[in-house]
Amino acid sequence: MPDPISAPQAQADIADPPAASRRSSDRFAERLRGFGPVGILTTLVVLLAITPWISALLVLLWVHWSRTPWSEIGYRRPVSWVASTLAGIGIGIAFKLMMKAVVMPLLGADPINHAYHYLVGNRAALPGMLFAVIVGAGFGEETVFRGFLFARLRRLLGRGLAATAAIVLLTSALFSAAHYPGQGLAGIEQAAVTGLVIGSIFAVTGRIWMLMVMHVAFDLTAVAIIYWSLESNVAHWIFN
Repeated sequence: MPDPISAPQAQADIADPPAASRRSSDRFAERLRGFGPVGILTTLVVLLAITPWISALLVLLWVHWSRTPWSEIGYRRPVSWVASTLAGIGIGIAFKLMMKAVVMPLLGADPINHAYHYLVGNRAALPGMLFAVIVGAGFGEETVFRGFLFARLRRLLGRGLAATAAIVLLTSALFSAAHYPGQGLAGIEQAAVTGLVIGSIFAVTGRIWMLMVMHVAFDLTAVAIIYWSLESNVAHWIFN
């Protein structure tokens, strides 16, 4: 027996192909936003992409195809581009120096980051590292771990205080885990702290531009410290 609802709908679809196409597009967008097979698969594809910047490009496609407002992933115009940029630079540099001179020594980390020690005096490695920092970390990691994951988890858990705290913790855990393959335990520790700080700022502001700049400034400061072989000196500024 034909479905009394689907039969008239099918006739309408045949009579108005553009309307049928819109309805199909609406259903696909809803599946991308939801947590059915399509939504879960999409999230896994984003998280498991080869590099952070490719993941971020996939996020932008997801936003477009799922019809998610750009503001949901933090892509909102700052109150002031100049002030946000300068704040991001200043906070990023100060945060990195504090991590290197205070936090990491307290956690018992080696003063030397052996994963990136090859950068010492290595001018040939700088262009690739600059790309990784600006495009991979600043644009890529912030778009994925703050923008995309916050949007997905808010849809799943809600926007209350407890839900937001849980989201900050979950995204920080995923962010820190992503740093283990290349940087080991010290990478996990540093990423956990930075993830909690950056995630908390994003939870309050809902804007991602300053955090992108902050992330880039943080990593560029780390590169500069390593390149000029200052790691041990900075790590012993306070704790000898």
